[in-house]
Amino acid sequence: AATAPRIPPTRLALHHFDMNYSLQLKDLWPSVRASLLCEQKYGALLNSFSAVDHVTQELELLNATDFVSKALQKAQRSQRGAAAEEAGRGESRSQEGSGEGRTMMQVEMMTQAETSPPLRPSISSNIKCYTFPRGDITRFRPARLDALGLLNYYLMDAASLLPVLALNVQPDDFVLDLCAAPGGKTLALLQTGICGHLAANDISISRTKRLYQVLHSYVPKEIRETVSVTSCDGRDWGQLQGSTFHKVLVDVPCTTDRHSVMEEENNIFHRRRTKERQMLPMLQLQLLMAGILATKPGGEVVYSTCSLSPLQNEYVIE
Repeated sequence: AATAPRIPPTRLALHHFDMNYSLQLKDLWPSVRASLLCEQKYGALLNSFSAVDHVTQELELLNATDFVSKALQKAQRSQRGAAAEEAGRGESRSQEGSGEGRTMMQVEMMTQAETSPPLRPSISSNIKCYTFPRGDITRFRPARLDALGLLNYYLMDAASLLPVLALNVQPDDFVLDLCAAPGGKTLALLQTGICGHLAANDISISRTKRLYQVLHSYVPKEIRETVSVTSCDGRDWGQLQGSTFHKVLVDVPCTTDRHSVMEEENNIFHRRRTKERQMLPMLQLQLLMAGILATKPGGEVVYSTCSLSPLQNEYVIE
């Protein structure tokens, strides 16, 4: 009997996304689909433990910009605009009052707008990640070693920084990166320079080795030795160290949509991994619950994936 033709997992993934994401995203799906199938663009996370002044200048000469500081500046402009708008509304409301009343209200509103605390970055300004403008497909050259033997930047998908920024780490926070390998987010957390303690865990021993390599390549020994690296099953963390951390990052295993449509190797849409893929939402829920149990009362948990699937995002949270 003839065997059925082997369908590449990348085609299976794209067919799966076409069937599901087209219903979810509707008219947006064609542009999102094209983005998934385009060559991946990387950001350059500057290593604050390295001498980076000349690196910053080189990247800016290439027309790359730090998207973290640009986002902060945009937010601050928005805050000032909102304060000015509120002052304008206050002036309008006071039109029926006396001239003196209007003057006093205007002064009060202007004073509030001027003295409102500026919007602070949700994380240390030490985090700098350079990206090229939209439509610019220039590639960053490989990172180079500085005089201390540390690499000057780490290439990563810039969107991978968003969960770290959302974690809102404050000085002396105890932080847990529950699914840490290969190490980009752990490195970004260290760039803040304000973690009181950082624990980085990943169930995969081989991936944990990659995490060690990243720390060794980018972080001075005295800082590396303050990071607790483990290879435990993250689902058990609540029992291992419950109510311990101020901030917990739960960046869970997922369908990794871009990888699934672009790479044959280690593709979760391979037929032999069907059961594993179907069980992902349950695994993700278990990891999230463990992260919550590991958090101190009043602490914060950030849950993130590299997938557009509601089953792996909203439904897990809900």
